[in-house]
Amino acid sequence: MQMKLSGVVGLLAATLSFGAHSAGEVHESKLDNGMKVIIKVDRRAPVAVSQVWYRVGSSYEHNGSTGLSHALEHMMFKGTKKHPPNEFSRIISENGGKENAFTGDDYTTYFQQLEASRLPIALELEADRMRNLTLPAGEFDKEIKVVMEERRMRTEDSPTALTHEQFMAAAFTSSPYHNPVIGWMDDLENMKIQDLKAWYQTWYAPNNATLVIVGDVDPVATLATVKKYFGPLKPSKIPEVKPQREVEQRGIRRITVKAPAELPYLMMGYKTPVLATAKEAWEPYALEMLAGVLDGGNSARLSKNLVRGKEVAASAGAGYDLYSRMDQLFSFDGTPAQGKTIADLEAALREQIKLVRETLVAPEELERIKSQVVAAKVYERDSNFYQAMQIGTLETNGLSYKLVEEYLDRIKAVTPEQIQKVAQKYLVDDRLTVAVLEPLPIENGKHAMPAMGGGGHVR
Repeated sequence: MQMKLSGVVGLLAATLSFGAHSAGEVHESKLDNGMKVIIKVDRRAPVAVSQVWYRVGSSYEHNGSTGLSHALEHMMFKGTKKHPPNEFSRIISENGGKENAFTGDDYTTYFQQLEASRLPIALELEADRMRNLTLPAGEFDKEIKVVMEERRMRTEDSPTALTHEQFMAAAFTSSPYHNPVIGWMDDLENMKIQDLKAWYQTWYAPNNATLVIVGDVDPVATLATVKKYFGPLKPSKIPEVKPQREVEQRGIRRITVKAPAELPYLMMGYKTPVLATAKEAWEPYALEMLAGVLDGGNSARLSKNLVRGKEVAASAGAGYDLYSRMDQLFSFDGTPAQGKTIADLEAALREQIKLVRETLVAPEELERIKSQVVAAKVYERDSNFYQAMQIGTLETNGLSYKLVEEYLDRIKAVTPEQIQKVAQKYLVDDRLTVAVLEPLPIENGKHAMPAMGGGGHVR
């Protein structure tokens, strides 16, 4: 990453912008070219994490262009006029740092972790590739083959990942969450370097990016360095993003995925709002707590009742992401125990869903779950990287980083009645998609690959 500021005037402006600062505070600024900068001071270790978040991911892609965001992420390491291919990674490594990138539905992110005094090195490099990629055709021809092999390994050779991909494609019709982050293979095979250049020129601009820095830094001096490197970069006209809201589902959807696998697998998902789309601000937090009640550790209901109690499941889980850009799924998944069937597992999950719809969560159970959530969030703050992730995710999805500080209070305020209300409203068949993995025989000498990663893809 790169950032820029010149002279005493800029430093004075930075000082006035940030004002007095103390450890742990978050300082927000916006450069003249539109790039947002968020710096959080954390002096517990002499290190700094920098992350550049671009507001573009697979949900910005259209039919025929899936996988562009992830392919471009790979090409961001293939050189600028100033730095030849792979030199970015070499320089960071020589300075004792770590770097990588990841692509999700709603963002593409590039990050480095360095000893704090080396932060300007990462900023200079990052600013250079924000606008100056050369995108050589020869490098693209090699790298797109790497991406296709990644797709084969992570998705096509992994029965659970393949089931998840088919499940999302069935659950969402008009929402771009229908498409996989890595892209459909046919789109990858037909991708051209010109497509990638157009994508880069459209979305990679300072006014479509947020820079997040967390660590042992002086916010005024760091902002000055940011302005030094990023300040001269010209903004672009960013296209208007259409809502692409999901059409109303009018009944349960079921699919079967047949693939070589050792065990059957079940996925269930109910369409739900998120923080960015909910009409009632409390609902996403109630859904978050509902996920905790069902799958908040070994003492939560699915593990206690389905894995250990009835022994109907070898594994069972539930999940919900309240920070997405558009409506998401409240999901369940699991593998039946030996001697049990997918039908047995689905019936057992539905029994647990019925219970939370019909019966209030006991206050002592809810308090235990809340205590676990609070403890987990406190531990997460030990990681500079995760602190930056929270800030970047919120800002890139159109929310405020300040919601990080509100999270615990919002969670503590959730009541048993609210949990029951969201279960009754959203965990209904008209919002439900079910996917079943039906195992096919595995060829001799081969093993079914486990799922790799989640919704995002790391270079």
